[in-house]
Amino acid sequence: MSEIQSRDIYHGLPVISKDIKRLTAIVTGANGISGNHQLKVLCENPRRWQKIYALSRRPPHGSWPEHVEHISLDLLQSPENIAAELAKRGVRADYVFFFAYAQPTPKDGEAVWSTDELVVVNKKLLFNFLDGLELNNTIPKRVLLQLGGKYYGMHLGPTSSPQEESDPRVPGGLNFYYEQEDYLKAFAEKHQIGWNTTRPSHIAGAVPDAAMNLCYPLAIYATVQKYLNQPLEYPSDIKAWEAVVAISSARANGYLAEWIVLTEQAKDESFNASDDCLFTWEKFWPKLAERFQMPWTGPDTSDEASYETVIMPHDPPRGYGPPGAFRYRFRLASWAKRPEVQKAWAEIAEKSGLDEKEFRDIDRVFGFTDIAIAMNYSVCLSTTKAKKMGYFGFVDSTESILRVVEEFVGLRMLPPLP
Repeated sequence: MSEIQSRDIYHGLPVISKDIKRLTAIVTGANGISGNHQLKVLCENPRRWQKIYALSRRPPHGSWPEHVEHISLDLLQSPENIAAELAKRGVRADYVFFFAYAQPTPKDGEAVWSTDELVVVNKKLLFNFLDGLELNNTIPKRVLLQLGGKYYGMHLGPTSSPQEESDPRVPGGLNFYYEQEDYLKAFAEKHQIGWNTTRPSHIAGAVPDAAMNLCYPLAIYATVQKYLNQPLEYPSDIKAWEAVVAISSARANGYLAEWIVLTEQAKDESFNASDDCLFTWEKFWPKLAERFQMPWTGPDTSDEASYETVIMPHDPPRGYGPPGAFRYRFRLASWAKRPEVQKAWAEIAEKSGLDEKEFRDIDRVFGFTDIAIAMNYSVCLSTTKAKKMGYFGFVDSTESILRVVEEFVGLRMLPPLP
């Protein structure tokens, strides 16, 4: 029987053989939520990972041990330029963890996850990188590519639940994940190496870049509401309040990814990445309010309640039933634009010496959390496949999110918590 262990709030983690050692890794997107936490996971065992190349345009935040080498690299440049930089730095790698991702600001009327630019840019990031590896003859044993829940079409409406790795692709719509996965598989077949993909849901983690971060807008919302002596009001309806959704903590995803690439049985397979913990806003909301020592209110279920309904312009990915529809009493992106809110944040930031004295890119940053809060259909990423292969890692999602909120304080992105 495989041994398991706990590391801080993360439990059921595999004990990886001490005989696996002196490995080299490349982590792309190293300054993002996922890449940053993958670095942290690999750095827990320097005997196993003796050299780690952290690839990103900007250095990953924080202090890192000497065996982590940052290479400033824009993956939107040509494969030839990428190969030249890798050659100049003498990069070789046993394993690659690919987390590079770009989220362009949507134009007016465009959905956050369904823009033409989003598709073009993210395809280029992977294609250019893999082509650069080939030109430099840097061919690893395995490449792991992080995809996401959009693989199942959950950004388009209700999907069949639980979401399983064997589910068919969703036809139609803009989804660069499929083209990325196909390109990786072709690269692996050409070079006779292994590939993996992972599919997380809403990712919880603390890094300075707040884009695509579920937790930071929530923390700002609670901070300002408390400052204004207002309750923590839930923005959506009873269906979203009660819906079971999967949270995918970045550190937990990192432990899973490390196990995947080092497990022969997992070669050439896709895996869901989730906390393996039941989560609802109904259970979480009071605990968030308690952490900030403030009152809260849930969804308004009265006959007089006024909601904005946004009907999704797609057939549901599961192929039957009505299209998805999100309902809002208000949106966090609109809340963040209120003059009294911006004035309050400026006062909070000045008093606490925070790095950002005003909100930036409101629609992109707060819009992501607006979608997550109002998602009123089941997002239950099955972890059965990983368990059958011997992986049992999990974390309490509520505990993880509250830990992330506390970490924002250390990053000077939030004032000290009550």
